[in-house]
Amino acid sequence: MARSSIAVSIRSRFVSLRRSSSTATLVHLALACFACGVAAQDRPNVLFILTDDQRWDTVGLEPQSVVATPHLDRLGREGLRFANHFCTTSLCSPSRASILTGLYPHAHGVRDNFTEYPESLDTWPKALQRAGYRTAYFGKYHMGEVNDEVRGGFDRFVTHRGQGKYFDTEFRFDGGERRVVSGYYTSVVTDMAEAFVREQADGDRPWAMIVGHKAPHSFYVPEPKYEHAFDHVNVPYPPSAFELDDNAAWYRHRTATWHGIYGPLFDFRKEWPDRSAEGAEAFARMVRSYWGTILSVDDSVGRLVAALEQTGQLERTLIIFTSDNGLLEGEHGMIDKRTAHEPSMRIPLIVRLPQVRSAEPTERVDDRSAEAPRPRVVERMTSTVDFAPSILEICGVAPIDGIHGRSWHRLALGHDDPAWRTSLYYAYDYERQFPYTPNVRAVRTERWKLIRYPHGDSGPDRHKGDLFDLASDPEERRNRIDDPELADLVGELDAELQRLQRQLGALPDRMPIDEGIGTELPDASIR
Repeated sequence: MARSSIAVSIRSRFVSLRRSSSTATLVHLALACFACGVAAQDRPNVLFILTDDQRWDTVGLEPQSVVATPHLDRLGREGLRFANHFCTTSLCSPSRASILTGLYPHAHGVRDNFTEYPESLDTWPKALQRAGYRTAYFGKYHMGEVNDEVRGGFDRFVTHRGQGKYFDTEFRFDGGERRVVSGYYTSVVTDMAEAFVREQADGDRPWAMIVGHKAPHSFYVPEPKYEHAFDHVNVPYPPSAFELDDNAAWYRHRTATWHGIYGPLFDFRKEWPDRSAEGAEAFARMVRSYWGTILSVDDSVGRLVAALEQTGQLERTLIIFTSDNGLLEGEHGMIDKRTAHEPSMRIPLIVRLPQVRSAEPTERVDDRSAEAPRPRVVERMTSTVDFAPSILEICGVAPIDGIHGRSWHRLALGHDDPAWRTSLYYAYDYERQFPYTPNVRAVRTERWKLIRYPHGDSGPDRHKGDLFDLASDPEERRNRIDDPELADLVGELDAELQRLQRQLGALPDRMPIDEGIGTELPDASIR
């Protein structure tokens, strides 16, 4: 469409809407119309790959990873890796809502796994759709436990109720037919996503697609070819599982629950609590199975990248690989997530942009240096709320107003951002359905992490807090909260926590009452 035609179209729409629309609405409409006139080849496609419960250290680019991920590693070598990427809440639905909106849970309202996503809220897929993108979602959506209706912002929408199954999940197609699709979940959603990529090869519109994997969420069932991939790996309990004396009592109480190392381990252990040496083998089988599911995810990434290459779309596609939250695998005697410990809140983020390339596979560049135009690793702290502004800026689409996140596009291009955050806020609300973790409010800086466990009645905390020196103690094995020499630091971090809450509109801080650590199992329908 010629620019003169765009101008006529905009003017005609302004006339028809003049009496009923606000200035802001007209501005957004003008931007959307202009975007529709930009040549498709000048606007990147978006492939957003989202796993479920994947720790930051389970990709091959991380030196300590046991899991080999050659296809993800390729993305990192051709793009970049964000070494310090975090979720705002280590829980599936709240984190997914933050990814879409750029808001913390207290603002978007999805504070647990049972709350429907408010369709009135804007999202980056909705913004891209308004700008002329063809949008699609394939796989696990998981906001609204039994809702598989089409959600706003997507032209294609294939999902299912609840968690789905590793084999033979019943999917619902675009709000219509429900049918069981035979096969391994990861392969099935990859088939759908690959077909979509190939369908767009000759299209005249850019596209954006989210692929929502079930893996590596519990209960862990690897693809048959990977069932024994890690049988040779010794998997002991982490040392921190036995170093709980300087932590609050709830740590020890959790060890024999659904979310503890002596509990049922998502059905890998049939009799529990089991504190025996022999019982540790069930823990090892669980972790090996978790790793096995990630191998299939890496295969999926390879298939999608190959489809992009074969159809000539790779160099104009933004590829983002990440997870909704991390996972504890025995650290501090815990399994699952929800806490503010590093394995729970720290997640992988690998981004491939056509203009972001690295020279040497082993090169590590500090993104804060003016001498580093092409970083391999971004060290700044990024968050799930940063996706919406980052994606929209890269695609040249107007940002969503009033969100909490910031675009990391400048960092991805190797430029410093002096105003970038140096502290990060984390929040989790106690759940009656999973009563194994207190309320959590935390602040993480580049060196220190302070975690508070408020009771929920505005009174004094009833659990001792945590203070970790991430520089000297990256595994968070020594709680320094009672160190008298650090009392001033604790006060400063408490003040920073409250400052962040004020800045984010999180005060007054409303949360449920902590009813204590329970030993009952969660209902089978929501595990």
